[in-house]
Amino acid sequence: MKAHVLTGSKTEIADTVVRMNGVIREVIVFVEEPTNSTAEAAADIFAEMEPFTVEAGGADYSRHSLYTRAEGE
Repeated sequence: MKAHVLTGSKTEIADTVVRMNGVIREVIVFVEEPTNSTAEAAADIFAEMEPFTVEAGGADYSRHSLYTRAEGE
């Protein structure tokens, strides 16, 4: 048995599957869910990562603090 990775639109993938020789026993499909907004998707990603983050005590992790140069930089 040989594995194939198919990419493209749904129609392109379906057409490729139809033209394949042999018996197709399984298919794994990855569906990218549409999002309402980019900001909402970014917030979801950070929420998922929260259990894996490390924060030093007393540090300022705000966006302004992270992207603003400190004196002497």
